Amino acid sequence: MRKCSTRRRFLQRSAAVTAAAMVAPSILPSTAFGQNAPSQRINLGLIGVGGRGSALTGGFIHLPDAQFLAVCDCFRDRRERMRDSMNAHYGSEVVTAHADFREVLGRPDVDAVIVATPDHWHVPIAIAAARAGKDMYVEKPLGVSLAWAKVLRETLRETGRVFQYGTQQRSIGFYRRCWEMVNNGYIGEVTHADAWCPDISSQYEMFNVKQWGATEPAEVPEGFDYDMWLGPAPESPYTLDRCTCFGTYHHYDNSLGFIAGWGAHPLDAVQWVLGKDDTSPVRYEGTGTLPKEGLYRTIGSWDMQCTYGNGQTIRLMSHRVARPVVESIRGSFVENGVLFHGTEGWVSADRGRFYASDPRLLDLALRESDRRPKISNDHHAEFLRCVKERALPVSHFEAAMRSDTISHCCDLAIRRGKTLAWDPARECITNDGRANEQMARPIRPPWDLAKPLVSREG
Repeated sequence: MRKCSTRRRFLQRSAAVTAAAMVAPSILPSTAFGQNAPSQRINLGLIGVGGRGSALTGGFIHLPDAQFLAVCDCFRDRRERMRDSMNAHYGSEVVTAHADFREVLGRPDVDAVIVATPDHWHVPIAIAAARAGKDMYVEKPLGVSLAWAKVLRETLRETGRVFQYGTQQRSIGFYRRCWEMVNNGYIGEVTHADAWCPDISSQYEMFNVKQWGATEPAEVPEGFDYDMWLGPAPESPYTLDRCTCFGTYHHYDNSLGFIAGWGAHPLDAVQWVLGKDDTSPVRYEGTGTLPKEGLYRTIGSWDMQCTYGNGQTIRLMSHRVARPVVESIRGSFVENGVLFHGTEGWVSADRGRFYASDPRLLDLALRESDRRPKISNDHHAEFLRCVKERALPVSHFEAAMRSDTISHCCDLAIRRGKTLAWDPARECITNDGRANEQMARPIRPPWDLAKPLVSREG
């Protein structure tokens, strides 16, 4: 059976990190921990151990102030493999495997959870985690419904739990360099930004039934709790492409597709660099394609213009649209990245390099008077630090909410075939009532967001 290779090169690197972490020495003298002695460690639960969960394990398990205690997944073989791998790393049977995330959230010895489930589960589990007194690192995107995300926002305000969004690029130096150049005026006044990421075509060959996924009902694999996997999503038949990592990314019941699942990364970076963490663009227009057959009905490719209230714009592109645009400016192309256009030049970043119109900007030393962003060199360690200090992470909830809004508005503008107007203060579409209704989705019983799912008593 084909293994899930998510986000290709990124997860190939992440898998290498995970493998290295798993063979690291499992017993260290107490003096090696210093302030990270066992009493100071954060006890973690991992909810979702597939492609993203496995990658995130590699980011956390080597940190001396982190200790996994529980893993959870709807696939029995996955959760048991992860449990056994972690226990081999720790050198003892400290990690338990669970089929139901509520068991993990109900444990009083778990301090925080990593939510790496399919997208449609991100917000409901995060809400349950906050109500159970757990801090959380939540994979992007926030999910399938901005109405659900608003409930999470209120729950976080009520409970005071720490939320870190899984958009690691604020902890990557190349993106921080863009922030420094833009916010200190080295390219003049920014007029517009380009943001791009892979679309579904990057995974065509991974599907069991090409090109848009199997629709024929199939037998649910042994050891897989399909009803729990569906959770709040509509009930629908299992197929060979339904519950793979690719189905998770591209089935509209479970996600918005790569316009959100991948788009969250460059959009978050643009919002951060432009200082827009408390707002979103007010106008969305452009074009996109939708599959007309097969299982996957998320946006196939896109070219969207998003305009802020001050006139600045983002051009959000799928990688096939972006390639000639980016190559014409910086001469090379990587399938995800950002580019900021100023009145006196441009700067750009992807996960492997920083680019600039003026070569002097590549290694220019900042002036003492220059502004500097919040420094986070390790996204996972940043989360643990904020849990200990009860601090606001570099990728906090409001930043997640506002950048996620862009994906939702772009998705609906393409589906509705019209320009949409957004009010960032009221957080609603103002020129299309039907589109505004689609910001909310029905939730399948018994997963009502208003009901507590877990007892805090354990």
